Order: sequence, then C-alpha cells, then structure tokens
Amino acid sequence: MGVRIGVIGGSGFYQMEGLTDVEEIDVETPFGNPSDSLVLGTLEGTRVVFLPRHGVGHRLLPSEINVRANIYALKSLGVEWIISASAVGSLREEIEPRHFVVPDQLYDHTKHRVSTFFGEGLAAHVSLAHPFCPVLSQLIYDGARDVGATVHKGGTYICMEGPAFSTEAESNVYRHLGFDVIGMTAAPEAKLAREAEICYGVLACSTDYDCWHPDHDAVTAEMILENLSANVEIAKRIVRAVIASLSAKRADCSYSHALEKSIVTDPTRMSAATRQKLDLLVGKYLK
Repeated sequence: MGVRIGVIGGSGFYQMEGLTDVEEIDVETPFGNPSDSLVLGTLEGTRVVFLPRHGVGHRLLPSEINVRANIYALKSLGVEWIISASAVGSLREEIEPRHFVVPDQLYDHTKHRVSTFFGEGLAAHVSLAHPFCPVLSQLIYDGARDVGATVHKGGTYICMEGPAFSTEAESNVYRHLGFDVIGMTAAPEAKLAREAEICYGVLACSTDYDCWHPDHDAVTAEMILENLSANVEIAKRIVRAVIASLSAKRADCSYSHALEKSIVTDPTRMSAATRQKLDLLVGKYLK
C-alpha cells in the first residue's frame, strides 16, 4: 500500500485525530495478530498508519504485546519510519513530569519477551549500537520545540519488564547506573524495527519521578494517567509536526539495509518454510 510513516501510540494515546480518508484494516502476520486494527489515513497531506500499542481500551500489558506482529504488520504496509509515543518515568531531577524526552540509547532489562524475527534455521545479527534513528530523533526533537513543549534531547531509556513499577532500591540503582528514563515498551520494538529495516524513534512522555524522588509520592497508575492526559494532546501536535517535516524519500542510511550483511546462515541450508515466513524481511537478500 506504500504507507511510509507509522505511529505507535502508547498509554493514553489510543487514536490519532485529524486523519482523513480513514480506513481501518486487520492485518494477519506469520507471528499472529497485532495489538489492534491498523488505522490508515491522511495527515498533513501524507498517508500514515496508526496502531495503538496496548489496543483500544488499553487491554494489553507490556509483556503481552505481540511486538513482532505489530512491526511485521507495519512493514507489510510499506512503513519506513516509526514514531513511537511512550509513557516513561523520570530518573533525573531535571526531567520533570510532563516534560518530553527524545532518547538516543536503550538498555533492555526485560526478561520474558521475544526480541527477534529470526530463528528456526535462519540466523541474523543486526547492529544495534545506536538503537534509535538519529535523523528521525532529531525531527521529533525539533517538532517538540516547534510546538513549545519542554523537551530533553538524548539520554538512555531503560526498558523494564513490568507490569509492576520499580522498587525504591531498583529505582536508585537505575539512577546510579546513569539511566535517564524508565519505561516498559521500547524493547523489543527498537530491535525488531531494526531487523525490519525501519527507522525508529521515541517520543518519551515523562509522567512521574518513578519512586526515587524524596518529595514525590510513589508512582501510581492514576498519577500516570493524569499526567498523560495533560501531555497527550501536545504529543499529538508533535507527531503532526514530525510527519509534516519528513522528507518525501528516506535518506540512504544504514538502517534501511540493516540486514544486508547480517544474515549468516547459508541460504541452501534454510528451510523453505522459514524462507517463506521471513520473505518480507529477507527475500531481497536471498534472490
């Protein structure tokens, strides 16, 4: 369908207003069903696809999200850019609740998630030194500044398993290790987007100080939702600004051909079933 831009909405971000020519579709993938129906539409003169990460009505825990199906479904529609909106806790005094952060690094602290499309006779190892696309991240940062949001550029996002929030001891350890924000969804999204050769960037919405701050109440879902509600409209304005600024053609970056030198399995040793299952991702390299 040639929809180049995908938006994944996190907690509180369940729909994208302003879309015209709207079409809702259900996409089947070899990895199961995505979180919800995908909503295609036109925004700022550009065709985009929107996917609520937790499903409409927030039905899915972070660990229950079928991230492989989500990323595969977006790839099957032609998506080259993914703008991910995500609620996070702040691990830094200067990152206040209701601020935004555009992280440039990721620490995966999850325990029970599938983080690759590969296996079953096909091995590939992508580079993930820089997990977020710097071009897209800069556009997200610029978009936030353009709409007047308080935004911090760079920093490390630690992704925890959840669904429970951190203990005070854990929160203090994360701060000691130099992490900046904590969330539950950037992993394995960033890894799978890289394997799918999609440029991926995060707009992180700070909702709380986790539980380390001596003058801050322990984090609760109610607190997060209240701050999210205050930020969600700004987040949508930022996303609109980013969509309007994306170039007509993706720059030739290494992420657009991340698999080119990453597949290590001898093609003659791959099973026909696995090749067919992953043809969308690897077919152009196996011809």
